[in-house]
Order: sequence, then C-alpha cells, then structure tokens
Amino acid sequence: MPYWRLSGFYLFYFASLGALIPYWSLYLEGLGFSAVAIGQLMAMLMATKIVSPNVWGWIADHTGQRIKIVRLGSLAAAVTFAGVLLGDDYWWLATVMVCFSFFWNATLPQFEVTTLNHLGEEPHRYSSIRLWGSIGFILAVAALGPLLDRYGTNILPGVLVALFACIWLGSLLVPERAAGHLPLTHEPLREVLRSPQVVALLVVCFLMQASHGPYYTFFSIYLQDHDYSRSAIGQLWALGVIAEVGVFLVMHRWVPRFGLRALLLWSLGLAALRWLLVAWFVEQAWIMVAAQLLHAATFGIYHGVAIQLIHRYFRGRHQGRGQALYSSLSFGAGGALGALLSGLTWEPLGAAITFTGAAVVSLLAWWVAWRAIRVS
Repeated sequence: MPYWRLSGFYLFYFASLGALIPYWSLYLEGLGFSAVAIGQLMAMLMATKIVSPNVWGWIADHTGQRIKIVRLGSLAAAVTFAGVLLGDDYWWLATVMVCFSFFWNATLPQFEVTTLNHLGEEPHRYSSIRLWGSIGFILAVAALGPLLDRYGTNILPGVLVALFACIWLGSLLVPERAAGHLPLTHEPLREVLRSPQVVALLVVCFLMQASHGPYYTFFSIYLQDHDYSRSAIGQLWALGVIAEVGVFLVMHRWVPRFGLRALLLWSLGLAALRWLLVAWFVEQAWIMVAAQLLHAATFGIYHGVAIQLIHRYFRGRHQGRGQALYSSLSFGAGGALGALLSGLTWEPLGAAITFTGAAVVSLLAWWVAWRAIRVS
C-alpha cells in the first residue's frame, strides 16, 4: 500500500483545517458578526459531526465502499463550500456551513479506518502517516498569516475552495482495496457500547474537545485583541502543530514504553495547564509560546491514544462506526458545545473566565479517565 497516497490525503485535509480553524473566525469578525453569532456559526460547523460520521460510517460498514464515500464526501464538500462566494449574510452562511460540513465530516473517519487497516498489527505506527496532516496544517497556517495581513481576510474563501478540491483529488489516488473491508458479523453495536471502558473513553473524548471550544473559536480573535499581528497569530498556531509533529514522530516508541492510559492522563492534565496559561498570561508572548507547545500533549498525544483505543474497542464491522462515534461525540458534540458556550460567555464573562472554564472541563475529563479507563 503506497505510504505517500495515504499521507497525501492527510496533508491536504489538515491544510484545509489550517486555513479554516485559525482564520475563519477572523473572516466572520471582518464581516461584522458578533461573538455570539461567530460562536453559533462555528458550532454549526462542528455540530454536523454528531450526525454525519455515523450516517456515512453505517453506509461504509455495510457496503464496503469506504474510499468511494471519501471521494463523494470530498467532492460534495468542495462544491457546497463554494457557496460562501455567493453571499455573506448570517442565514446563508449557516446554510452553507451545515451542507458543507455534512459531507466534509464524512471523509476523515472512513479514511482513518483505511489507514489503520493498512497498518494491521502495527497501529502504533499510525502517527508516522498522520504527521503529514500536521505538516499540511503548519504550511497552511504559516503561509496564510502574512497573506491575510497583506490582502485581508476576503481571500480566505477562495483559498479554502482550492484546498477542498485538492482533498478530492488526493482521494482519487487511494484504491478501494486499501480500506481492507471486513465481512459483516452479527454482533450488535450495543454490545460494544455496554462496556464501561468504552463509555468512559467516549465521555473523556467529548469533554476534551469541549474544553477546546474557546481555543478553536476565539483564540485568534483573543490574540488579535491583545495586539498580536496576523502573522504572529499564524506562527503561534503553526508552532503548536510543529510540537504535535514532534510527538507523532515518537509516539510509536512511547506507546509500548509508557502505555496508553498513562499517556492519556498526562495529555488531559496538561490540557488544563494550557488553558490556564492562555487565560491569565496572554500578554506574555513567551508564555503563549509555551502554551502552544503543550499542543503536543493536548492534541498529539491525546489523539494518538484515542484513535488506537477506538480501533481496539471497535473491531470488524464496527470499525467505521467506531471512528464515526469518536468523531461525532468528540469533535462534533463536544466541539459544538464548547464553541457555543464560549460564544455565550466570551463577552459577558470575559476571555479569562472562559478559558478557565475550559481548564475545569479538562480536569473533569482527567478524573473520568483516571477512575474508569484501565487499559495498559
């Protein structure tokens, strides 16, 4: 199986995230939307993950057409997102975001299954392929910062349409046989979901992504309000993902050495520390640098562990829906709730309190993991 074909998809997919997540809120602010409206629009982007991955995961598991679904979702996402070029009022953008994200959110969980099936008995090597997604994110976020400083945020929709088209082109290079589709069995999914460890893992993932809500929605605006340039903002985002790449390079060694549970607990504890640093020390650039370096733990280690635990718990016919549940409950429901609540608290309570609340949510996730997850 060609390593570079799998890596190429991740490269373009996360390059689009590097353009969308750090800068879309700045684009919306430039259009004159309030913090509440921005939080709602970002929540819509994430909320479709509650439904979309599960719908497409069920179809993929029952048809065996996993890569075909990735291709369809990528193409439809590019076409529907192009609608942002046609209007910029609230309800039009809300409609476009819901339609776009319904298709876009179908692709990554099914591609994750493809990658993990390719790796077979060596899932700990997932990070060596996934790191190319982080590289794509870094390239996009670092390049766009200076461009937006020079030309303004109005260029962002066109850049995103081009990146979504590249995702579709990348999906065409991966053959269907790469998905390694397994025959259907008759074990119902509810049997898997009865496991206390599975429930605990999904709760932890939900809480962890909810704690990221203020970060993904308002971090760029927060920095801009404290006189950071867009170039500096892009560099800080890129720094976090560079740290993430460093973790992905060594995760295949850390997992056998330290175990999944210990790594998960460390990532959750460091997430709480990160949000407290962001909350109370934004004026200190070197502390913001340190906070961004903690992205190595709060996403790199966390995601590397979570994706392997999901693959371990959801086997056979349930692989697609396992990844779909992980995506929908964490990045979908958790991310949407975090974005929505941060939008509601940002102006009345202030940024510091909002990020402190995120730290509390991270500590709650740590407590659940410490009490209920016992896997080595």
